[in-house]
This record gives sequence, structure tokens and C-alpha cells, in this order.
Amino acid sequence: MELALLQGNALAFLFRWIHLLAGVAWIGLLWYFNFVQGEYFKEADASSKSDAIRKLVPRALWWFRWGAMFTFLSGIALLGAKHLSGYGIIVGATLGILMVLNVWLVIWPKQKIVIASAEKVAAGGEADPAAAGALAQAGLASRTNTLFSIPMLFFMASSMHLPQLAMPVMSAGIASLIVVFGFIFVLEINGLKGKTGPMTSVKGVIHMGLLLTLVLYLGVDLL
Repeated sequence: MELALLQGNALAFLFRWIHLLAGVAWIGLLWYFNFVQGEYFKEADASSKSDAIRKLVPRALWWFRWGAMFTFLSGIALLGAKHLSGYGIIVGATLGILMVLNVWLVIWPKQKIVIASAEKVAAGGEADPAAAGALAQAGLASRTNTLFSIPMLFFMASSMHLPQLAMPVMSAGIASLIVVFGFIFVLEINGLKGKTGPMTSVKGVIHMGLLLTLVLYLGVDLL
């Protein structure tokens, strides 16, 4: 029995370690894209921007999307190994899963269109008319992921330290579940079909992320 418990703990630790490694790569690159690269592109001349899109962005996106995938897979394995069902963990996991879906189903497919268009222009061809719209959609999804990343990290990190976040999610009241998950899914829909609004600026998305963290925490703690 003790040997099995030790082996189970060791396996859970391995999943947690992989989760942290992959998560650092993923979220680090997410913030790089939103806080650094995007601001550079606003000031760069056309040739410099084209060169970066063709040579830098594909490399960064490779690490970005696979960091997201391994964060997701190790997170699911960790949830199963530790049988985690705390409210905070479930909120953080929900945000993380939506972020992974945004990476693989929106950001990466749209960025491929933008990169291919830049390659065509560099070879002397015409830009793909769909590239501008694809860039806007990828940008909105990326801003939404940045917004989600702030409360996601809060709930993942604090769920074992704050008692109100450790309670089973099924013991939460209906009002709490509606407020918390309603906010999340409304924002996700906006991230697919809406506008960046106050998230357009770096300062704005950081402030909105902190505000969302507070709203979700109050939704868990007070309702």
C-alpha cells in the first residue's frame, strides 16, 4: 500500500513538473506576443515586420502551440492522478482549456494565413486579402488568452492555499456557478466574435485581467 502511494505521488509530481515547464514556455510566449512583439510591430517598418513574420513568428509559434498542448495534456493527467475537484482548480482548468482551444483552433490557423501571405509578398506576389481579417481574429483570441491567463494562474496557484477555493465545485451554489462560468463563457464568445475593447492596449488587458480575477474570486467566495 505504501509503495503504491509513493509511486502515485511520484507520478503526480512528474505530471506537475511537466505542467509547470510547459506552462512557463506557453504563458511566457503568450505574454511576449502581446506585451513585446505586438508593440514592436506597431513601430516597425514594413520590411522589418515582414522579415519577423516569416522568420521569427513561425519559430515562436511552434514553441507556443506545443507548450500549450503539453500544458493541457500534463494538466489532464495531473487532475486524474490526484483526483482534483476543488472549485479553484476547476475554474483554472476551465480557463486553461479554453485558452488551449483558442491556440489550436483560432490563433495558429489564422497565423498560418498571415505567414503564408507574407511569404507570397516576399516572393514578389500579392498579399492574401484574407490575411488582414485572419490577423485581427488571431489578435482578438490572443488578447482573450492574455486576459484569461491572469485569473487562470491565480486560481491554479491559490486553490490549495485558500479554503474557499478548495471546496468541491459541486458544493457551490447555483448563483456562484452561473456568475463564474457565465462570465468566462461570455468573454470567450467575445474572444471569437467580438472586439478587443479595453484589451486593445497592454495596460488595458492587464487591468482587465486583474479585474476579472477579482470578479471570479468574489463569485466563488461570496455567492
